[in-house]
Amino acid sequence: MSRLGRILVVDDEANARTALAELLRDEGYEVETAADAFKALGKYESFAPHIVVTDLKMPGMDGIELVKKIRATDEVTGIIVMTAFGAVQSAIEAMRAGAAEYLTKPLNFDELLVVLAKVLENQAVRREARQLRQRVRERVAPDNIVGISPPMQRVFEVVDQVAPSRATVLITGESGTGKELVANAIHQRSPRASGPFIKLHCAALAESLLESELFGHEKGSFTGAMTRKDGRFQLADGGTLFLDEIGEISPSIQVKLLRFLQEHEFERVGGTQTIRVDVRVIAATNRNLVEEVAKGRFREDLFYRLNVVALEMPPLRDRKSDIPALAKFFLDRYVKDNSKAVDGCASETMELLMAYDWPGNVRELENAIERAVVRPACPRSPARRCATSSAMRSSRPSRRPAGRPRRRRRCSGSASARSSTACTSTTRPPGPTSMSSAS
Repeated sequence: MSRLGRILVVDDEANARTALAELLRDEGYEVETAADAFKALGKYESFAPHIVVTDLKMPGMDGIELVKKIRATDEVTGIIVMTAFGAVQSAIEAMRAGAAEYLTKPLNFDELLVVLAKVLENQAVRREARQLRQRVRERVAPDNIVGISPPMQRVFEVVDQVAPSRATVLITGESGTGKELVANAIHQRSPRASGPFIKLHCAALAESLLESELFGHEKGSFTGAMTRKDGRFQLADGGTLFLDEIGEISPSIQVKLLRFLQEHEFERVGGTQTIRVDVRVIAATNRNLVEEVAKGRFREDLFYRLNVVALEMPPLRDRKSDIPALAKFFLDRYVKDNSKAVDGCASETMELLMAYDWPGNVRELENAIERAVVRPACPRSPARRCATSSAMRSSRPSRRPAGRPRRRRRCSGSASARSSTACTSTTRPPGPTSMSSAS
């Protein structure tokens, strides 16, 4: 296989076609040639070139028509057109049809090499971007939002129903239940999936900074505003803006957010220009906004604007049937990330996982699994921080003297007092570990 790439040269002038092919082969490219566009289409299927270098003026089918036919089935292959001096307008038409670059004849070979490198580099960037988008889709795919319990099935149903719409969504639930993951899943399943997914944690910023982050600011609008800055609403144009911890925003920001939800327009801080954008808003909170409205801390009209579609994330203690699948999912992820040799959780470990109430929800379970994979030995600490780590072990060669009983820590506790369970040290004879090493 060529170390640089495959190039198909299409030119009805035999001498020019052969000479160019030989020069490109000398540079390390794998080259095929075609005398006209019809033969080029025949070789295109079998050769699968990275780049097509074609003349514009050819008998039968010209270069512009060849570009159109290739682009009808393939948006990836780079196309460079060659044209005689004075026929630049035709080259521009070819670029409108999908060509990446055009060069005038007689060709400057050094210039051609630069253009080829540029086109290949752009292809690599696009390929990497597609791979990254695919990874994002996989991360928020149905298989990655783990849940077979009835509460999660209801969540999946709402996600599928609301994703194709433009409706504002309010996701509620305790911290660590996966609100951001579900928001991203809604975006990825929506017609806006190709647009940006912009996130903002409202509780992490002071009021003045939050306003600037949301709406942007003009140069000189406040101390330290050295340049104009676009806000998250403008950055999310054509996509989705996820506002986490929406219940923490101040009354003045609530007013401005309400206006945007009503009018889909705003002004930057310190500016007078009205900016209109197309943004879908998904908000999340771990607060009870109904109670916040009753206490006068959250605007009722804003609540109704946000709560067009309500989606409540269940806590992990209400969906314990999902724990085995979640544990396996996180275990597989962190075993792979850390290059560990671990098969899975032992039955005694799973019993501990199922018995614990997980006040930190899925996030706490994930952290416990990661900790157990990275550092199997659990230090003495509260059970709610290491409920699983103490019971999960990766099998490693024993370094203790022969015959000495094994000492290990494990978490124990009653079903009625799981949250107060403490890590205890017990002495046991050698036996199977909680997590078995891959053979």
